[in-house]
Amino acid sequence: MADDQLSRVFSALADPTRRDIVARLADGDATLGELAKPYGVSVQAVSKHLKVLEDAGLVSRRRQAQRKPCHLEAEVFDLMTAWIERYRRQAEERFRRLDALLAAMDDDSDSADITTHDPARRGAAS
Repeated sequence: MADDQLSRVFSALADPTRRDIVARLADGDATLGELAKPYGVSVQAVSKHLKVLEDAGLVSRRRQAQRKPCHLEAEVFDLMTAWIERYRRQAEERFRRLDALLAAMDDDSDSADITTHDPARRGAAS
C-alpha cells in the first residue's frame, strides 16, 4: 500500500502546476478560488489538479462554515523522505567504497612510481 501511495504522490508531483499548488499550500490553507487565481485556466481545471493531489494524499479539503479550504498533508512528505533517504544512503555508501578503492589504487600507483623512478630503489630491486 505504501509503495502504491508513493507512486501516486510522485505521479501527482510530476505536473508543474500541482507542484506549484503544493508550494502555495505550504504557506497556508487556501480555497479553490484562491488557488485558481494566478493560473490562466478555469477553476474546474484547478479542481482536477486538486483531485489528483487529494487522491495521492497530499491535500485534504474540509468544510469551515461557508469555506472549504485545501490543506497540505505534510506527513505524506515523510513517506517520500524515507524512500529517498534510503536510496541516498545506499548511493553514499557506494561512493565511499569507490573513494576507498580509488585511494588504494592511487597509493599503489605512488608506491610503484617510487620503486621504478628512484635509481637507488631500482638498483636495490635488481
